[in-house]
Amino acid sequence: MSQIIRFGIVGVVATAIHYAIYYALLPYIDKNIAYTIGYFISFLCNFLLSSYYTFKVKPTWRRMVRFAGSHVANYVLQIVLLNLFCWMGIPEKWAPLPVYAIAVPVNFLLVRLALVAKGKSG
Repeated sequence: MSQIIRFGIVGVVATAIHYAIYYALLPYIDKNIAYTIGYFISFLCNFLLSSYYTFKVKPTWRRMVRFAGSHVANYVLQIVLLNLFCWMGIPEKWAPLPVYAIAVPVNFLLVRLALVAKGKSG
């Protein structure tokens, strides 16, 4: 249970970073590019915080590759949902909010598998 709480805290921080960057860039560049830049920067913060704080494991290149793999699937889900919600009429500046509501639980499972694979120490 404490792992889920720590994941939630890290998720809020990473999501806030992602959304702040997206929101700041949105007036100047395409929504997909702004979303991708925000995602990448928050990804780096998320990896370090997830490793050290959430799952209490040492960040290694192997874990980073697995973490990135889990985030590729999550990114694809999020970018598809972002465009779907915009197509449905949700304003671009608010469309990430329902995206996060769907993607965060999926992300927890993927990240947990990537960083805490049984029998793997890194």
